[in-house]
Amino acid sequence: MRNILTIDVEDYFQVSAFDQFIPKSQWDHFESRVEKNTLKILKILSRENVKGTFFILGWIAERYPQLVKTIHFEGHEVACHGYSHRLVYEQTPEEFRKESRVAKAILEDIVGTPVLSYRAASYSITRRSGWALEILAQEGFKYDSSIFPIVHDRYGIPRAFRQPHVLNFWNGLELIEFPMSTLRLFGMNLPVGGGGYFRLFPYALTRAAIRRLNREDKLPVVFYLHPWEFDPQQPVLATMGLSRFRHYLNLSQTEFRFCRLLNDFNFTSLSSAAASLHFDHQDVQQLLGICGGPPKDGKQTAL
Repeated sequence: MRNILTIDVEDYFQVSAFDQFIPKSQWDHFESRVEKNTLKILKILSRENVKGTFFILGWIAERYPQLVKTIHFEGHEVACHGYSHRLVYEQTPEEFRKESRVAKAILEDIVGTPVLSYRAASYSITRRSGWALEILAQEGFKYDSSIFPIVHDRYGIPRAFRQPHVLNFWNGLELIEFPMSTLRLFGMNLPVGGGGYFRLFPYALTRAAIRRLNREDKLPVVFYLHPWEFDPQQPVLATMGLSRFRHYLNLSQTEFRFCRLLNDFNFTSLSSAAASLHFDHQDVQQLLGICGGPPKDGKQTAL
């Protein structure tokens, strides 16, 4: 089975957990390391002949258009990560539409092809911001990967569908949702799709979880990392507590584990995977059930 590799292209100082310490107005005053770190990932993927999806901030694309062109030239999917890494549930629908439209246009102007995939900053499409999904469909996105079916202090819809599926809207529009991967264990969803979880858990656990999802659940894994996770020499910012732990934990292990992962499993881009998958459909009532509470009939449709 081919799994889905995604990279969220943002710099180390743009992480949502740092918002209270680093206002967006100060971003240009920090040393940028995103270009170097993203090129490191591209080199690894080229060596392993793996293609993936790069969700790129509009803010980054404006400043590093050549990086976006390189990602596209090397055969990876260029996708949208919004413009300013602002959490969706902190925006109005009008603000979200404008941000998404602007970021999409920036990326499309650079690569000259439609940008069809979207991922929200910090997976911030939650029950509070489920309205954003229809806006994405209206703005021309075909795929979304913003929902994390877990309990978390910043994001997550714990009872959301765990498998890729099509969301059908009342106006005839559709959006294919690729939730972040979780393993159902002891009545809970365990996050196993990358990021800080990839650095926190022993590699053997991640490998076993992906194998189980592929072989027993027959699900592709949506895996994600950030360029800053490949950079143990990045500046240490003045943070504390859980945010500091999440960000800096085992950064020196990322590259080695990532190379093992690419050798242990097959990966492709999100749009390429979509072309070979079968999707069940969810109507608008089921969508509202996911975003506003559990579906009325308590059912979740399988892939």
